[in-house]
Amino acid sequence: MKKFDAIVIGAGFAGMYMLHRLRQQGLDARVFEAGSDVGGTWYWNRYPGARCDIESMEYSYQFDEELQQEWEWTERYASQPEILQYARHVADRFALRDDIQFDTRVCAMVFDEINHTWSVTTDDAEQYRANYVIMATGCLSVPNQPVFPGQEDFDGPCYHTGRWPHNDVDFSGMRVGVIGTGSSGIQMIPKIAEQVETLHVFQRSPNYSVPAQNRPLDPDLSQRLKARYADFRQSNKLQGFGFGSNHPRNEGCALEMTAQERNLQFENHWRLGGLLFGAAFGDLIFDAEANGEAAEFVRTKIRQAVKDPIVAEKLCPDSTIFCKRLCADTHYFETYNLPHVHLVDVRETPIEMITPSGLKTSAESYSLDCIIYATGFDALTGAIEKISIAGKAGQLLKDKWAEGPKTYLGLETAGFPNLFMITGPGSPSVLSNMLPSIEQHVDFVADCLTYMRQHQLSAVEANVTAENEWVEHVNAVAQQTVYPSCNSWYLGANIPGKPQVFIPLVGFPDYVVKCEQVVADNYAGFDFS
Repeated sequence: MKKFDAIVIGAGFAGMYMLHRLRQQGLDARVFEAGSDVGGTWYWNRYPGARCDIESMEYSYQFDEELQQEWEWTERYASQPEILQYARHVADRFALRDDIQFDTRVCAMVFDEINHTWSVTTDDAEQYRANYVIMATGCLSVPNQPVFPGQEDFDGPCYHTGRWPHNDVDFSGMRVGVIGTGSSGIQMIPKIAEQVETLHVFQRSPNYSVPAQNRPLDPDLSQRLKARYADFRQSNKLQGFGFGSNHPRNEGCALEMTAQERNLQFENHWRLGGLLFGAAFGDLIFDAEANGEAAEFVRTKIRQAVKDPIVAEKLCPDSTIFCKRLCADTHYFETYNLPHVHLVDVRETPIEMITPSGLKTSAESYSLDCIIYATGFDALTGAIEKISIAGKAGQLLKDKWAEGPKTYLGLETAGFPNLFMITGPGSPSVLSNMLPSIEQHVDFVADCLTYMRQHQLSAVEANVTAENEWVEHVNAVAQQTVYPSCNSWYLGANIPGKPQVFIPLVGFPDYVVKCEQVVADNYAGFDFS
């Protein structure tokens, strides 16, 4: 049985940086990756229009100054091919592939309480042993594949946005059906509409979306930011969600302005584009009435963009804005003005079955040559729970989390020593710029391992009391916001049978301060042996 100091699961941005830090510490590490190359979510999600919703100058590593300075982004919001190219560049630059085992999926892990080690089994039945295991499995990496009667009988090709083919798919002249209008659907639908003969979009629930206002990246802006990259990164860390410090942010209250002043402020941030719309006022996620003003502003924009008033109303969400992740689009709503694009509201007429020739709702049958599932992910916990993980006394992690995930700081869970999670449940993760969140977590784990070696400690796990208090804290913070007010993947509501609890923590700066306090207090809340 091959023995390593540390095993990392996943070779996305978290796994690559974790490997780099482990190497710097002189540890013998191995990364297991189910895909055939690095990139994580950007390796798998190759659907047309796939793009990041954080600006490329911010959605990038900051641990190496030369890397920051040498890489040149081409667009304000980087596309999937460019982000994957960046990930590959990082892997090449630091020779990371030497310690990554691709096309290998971890199936099971068992903790040895006597030796304080983990036994790890992969899908080829090989076993490995390590002192530490670091879950770099990603927050959005397990596709949610809904089950409909007759699915296996469909005669045409089916695709899921989260497992898109690695070759280009030609939709020319095809009758295509898209199920789902979340972020991936909103990005993809305008691109596919350019090719198809007909496009039927089967919408479960409408989503708020703001124009991304994407454009080629201004080289002068890039150089100005690079000249003060350290200060820029530090300013971002002080933002509530860890990004956007180079754009106007209004911390005032929406209801303190007149309606005219408020709409002007909304309009200015609408023109900024994407997630920055949420920076129009400081109380939009805390005050329901202020939130309602923002929601109605976006609904008005939808009605202006879509010519058919009946279709426009079906595209207008009736939920609070921001309780689901805000989407960023390029001409999404305008796509419904095209004569060959049709919206089907499956709340009114539910999908009953997939037929050999298409799809049948309660009201009509649709002839389709291809079906695309843009149905999202088993978010935040799906990839971790997909692995059989047995901790102390043989307890399965999935059993422990049966009523919802329990962690301390989103980094460890009691009863599972030496098992770390990067951007795990209970950390800001998807409610932040993922790259800085990843680096902050990896640095915490790497520094903790150094601390353990300095003090001749062989095991660390979250303290039960600290864990319980942290779960209560995450829930209490969420209850001060609009986030728990609608069924979203933040709560696991998109997965049948999944316990509905709010999973991420709201507030990146306060979280970083808490982690720093924990370290300064000799890792308070963690038990060592």
